[in-house]
Amino acid sequence: MMHRLHLFLLSLALCSLGLLAHADTRVVIVSSDSTAAYMDAAQSLTTELVRSGVSPYDIRRLSVPEWAAQSGQAPQPRIYVALGTQATAALAASPLPAPVLAALIPRNSFERVLRGSARKASSEFSAIYLDQPLQRQLAMIRLALPQAKNLGVLWGPDSWPNAPALRTLTTGAGLSLTEAGLEGEFNVFPDFQQVLNSSDVFLALADPLVFNSNTIQNILLSTFRARVPVVAFSPAYVRAGALLALHATPEQVGRQTAALVQTVLRGKPLPENPVESNDFEVSVNTHVARALNLSLDGKALRLALRRLENLP
Repeated sequence: MMHRLHLFLLSLALCSLGLLAHADTRVVIVSSDSTAAYMDAAQSLTTELVRSGVSPYDIRRLSVPEWAAQSGQAPQPRIYVALGTQATAALAASPLPAPVLAALIPRNSFERVLRGSARKASSEFSAIYLDQPLQRQLAMIRLALPQAKNLGVLWGPDSWPNAPALRTLTTGAGLSLTEAGLEGEFNVFPDFQQVLNSSDVFLALADPLVFNSNTIQNILLSTFRARVPVVAFSPAYVRAGALLALHATPEQVGRQTAALVQTVLRGKPLPENPVESNDFEVSVNTHVARALNLSLDGKALRLALRRLENLP
């Protein structure tokens, strides 16, 4: 048993160093970064593939610089996996003999890569979006905050394309929408205050112009003082003071990516259109919930959402 474990760990190390023969490679994973999220997603992906019967010798893990350094000598696998925006852009810029599946990438970032590379989403270049679907986010708000009537949103240029869909969905969910912001530059705090004054729940959507290290603390402090709960997109924001966050973990992303990779290895194409995350977690800031006289259970909310979507 220990011998098998040592062999497995050695093979993974060889894959990551690029020392295995190119001819044996079936899956090439290119990561944008070596931070924990990318490492965890790559490890989850690798573990699931090995569990399904793929030899660890057939999986090659590379960084973007390692990928770039190979020039014309890159391996020719059955499928490439790009983790993150930088890796997706690097693979988009290369003529490749196999399909590419991008993961750990937000919708807007993937679309920006497509525009920059003149590629189109297809069964040869598809993605699993990191963003949670708007419909799922609104369903969580209805479950966690059934008394909420007025939803506030502050748009920036990256999130602005979601505006038409959110307007339609809020009407269907029985919520009124208070929104502000522009496609270009705008003054975050006056616009934010305008939205906050008319909201009893605030939905934070990923947009670096709106939510960044210079703005998030003031936004969360203002919402807390106004007793307006914030529903965010990252557990880091929950730790910083948001009430809730709906998000996929790197391990969940890795497992969903492995499932699609396995379909390609079985001879089927990738989805022509990018797919949404099919698993997620709900993080709750219990201190903020207590201050707002709320009792929320992240695990119970997750199960309720999965039941609503008929997810296993």
